[in-house]
Amino acid sequence: MTKVERYVWSRLSNRQLRGFKFRRQVLIGEYFADFACLSARLVVELDGPTHLEESDARKTAYLQAHGYRVVRVPVSYVDESLDDVMDIIDLELDRA
Repeated sequence: MTKVERYVWSRLSNRQLRGFKFRRQVLIGEYFADFACLSARLVVELDGPTHLEESDARKTAYLQAHGYRVVRVPVSYVDESLDDVMDIIDLELDRA
């Protein structure tokens, strides 16, 4: 895991976010999701500077076609405010 992934995982692991179980590096079809809550059908993707828009769009479309909601978070947001990132994920969980 990258440093940023460790920060996010430190807040998602062990059902810390309202009791929802997240997994990391989850294989969904042909793609690995950075983090996923299978019961809420929510995928969290951390987008670093090396991410390619076209391949990210294909991955998002694939996951959505298979019933997942996808939250894409630039790594710079995690560096700026991990609490705000957790709030974004928490809001998406309400939509489950």
